[in-house]
Amino acid sequence: MAAETPSSNKIQNMIVALVAIALAVALFFGQRFQQSSTSLGAQASAATPIDMALANGKPTLLEFYADWCSSCQAMAPSLAQLKQDYRTTVNFAMLNVDNTKWLPEIEKYRVDGIPHFVFFDKSGALLAQAIGEQPDRVVRSALDEIIAGQVQPIPQDGYSRIAAGQTSKMPAENLPPKASDPRSHGT
Repeated sequence: MAAETPSSNKIQNMIVALVAIALAVALFFGQRFQQSSTSLGAQASAATPIDMALANGKPTLLEFYADWCSSCQAMAPSLAQLKQDYRTTVNFAMLNVDNTKWLPEIEKYRVDGIPHFVFFDKSGALLAQAIGEQPDRVVRSALDEIIAGQVQPIPQDGYSRIAAGQTSKMPAENLPPKASDPRSHGT
């Protein structure tokens, strides 16, 4: 075997360095792409507007969220996958609780912690609600039952949560005044 010369060592080192840089760049951009496709903002941009979702003849999952919500962020990858899996059979609508435009919906569905999920049948009838982080299997099972027509609407004045999990409390500035807040429960 021929002895390596200092110039061949430099070339090998340069090749190793270039390969390492290329891998680092690929890893960096790969992670950014994966994160951006599951981010709350990206999902909200792709979501069906709530008025369209409730009128187009498909079941709807409405998610109340906020960008700062750690529970919402934790569920984002799982929900991104659910949205991909059910894209042809279920509407996914998202309402950011930091947008005061959604205050009537926040009050109507008694949102006091997020994430908060509201399930509707294909006619837009309220079926169930869930608050907090939900395991993928729970949401998937609920969607399957709704698609199959196995969940009955709850009464107009009723309030049902199918599950409760870890939540992020909404900041006071997003809540209506105490006197008119149906979530205050008399306090």
